[in-house]
Amino acid sequence: MSTDLELHIPLHVKYIQSLGKSKDDLMYHLTAHLRMNAIYWGLTALCIMKHKDALSREEMIEFVMSCWDDEAGAFGAHPDHDAHIHSTLSAIQILCVQDAMDRLDVDRITKFILSLQKPSGVFAGDKYGEVDSRFSYIAVNALALLGRLHELDTEKTVDYIRRCKNFDGGFGAVIGAESHAAQVFVCTAALAILDRLDVIDQDTLAWWLAERQLPSGGLNGRPEKLEDVCYSFWVLSALSILKKVSWIDADKLMQFIISAQDPDNGGIADRPGNQADVFHTQFGVAGLSLLGYPGLDDLDPVFCMPASVIEARGLKKGWQALPRQPTL
Repeated sequence: MSTDLELHIPLHVKYIQSLGKSKDDLMYHLTAHLRMNAIYWGLTALCIMKHKDALSREEMIEFVMSCWDDEAGAFGAHPDHDAHIHSTLSAIQILCVQDAMDRLDVDRITKFILSLQKPSGVFAGDKYGEVDSRFSYIAVNALALLGRLHELDTEKTVDYIRRCKNFDGGFGAVIGAESHAAQVFVCTAALAILDRLDVIDQDTLAWWLAERQLPSGGLNGRPEKLEDVCYSFWVLSALSILKKVSWIDADKLMQFIISAQDPDNGGIADRPGNQADVFHTQFGVAGLSLLGYPGLDDLDPVFCMPASVIEARGLKKGWQALPRQPTL
């Protein structure tokens, strides 16, 4: 493999390690609402790159527990932030990877999640009521990890997702919204967990997803938009669940992801030449894992967690496509 097509793993590990040391920077405080998610992104990227222990397990667990909102019975993104379904999922995922699920009040978290389902079947993100098909996926994912999926009203959940399906095979954030690759992922993955992939027009959706690849090799989220490294996961994960990864040019996509690395300071940006961040680092590495890039651990495309962790919890159902060997 030529050096210009190499994933600079040591640099990316150092980059992720450096993120928590910038507490004097304004940007650190401006992104407090993403802190729990960012720890999940960084930890997952490290796991895929086989450097899980690069961050302190104890410090991570301590931070997660400091974000507990006792009034709501769930987790906020940062200490003293209100509970939200997204930060709650990230907290569960972090503790699951760190083998610390015993720290969770499963009954209260389950009650919090189920309380957010609306009569239509969609889930709100928090007590303030914003709804989105993303939150439906988050609820399904979290309940599966907690072993409480049987408490969900599955038919109502599936029916709402079905009504978000569009003529092009894709899915929107709410009923009537345009198809978007991130929404396609959340709807497809939720249906996979619920064993209801029959809802999807699979060939039509796979065609729509394959059309997201641009001449650069990168993928976009909607027609007429720029390519972005994060869609290397959103699009690929759905194609992987549908076992249609071969419908895109995998080698060109790998080259695009690798070209978005910061060769000096580590991290991966949304596209070549831009500022790296932990979000795009995680989803770039995740995309490479789904493509079978050498030296990376397998990622489960449904839960976006290390495949070994999902298998250990007895959740793997055979939806992951076999890794292909790249021809770089």
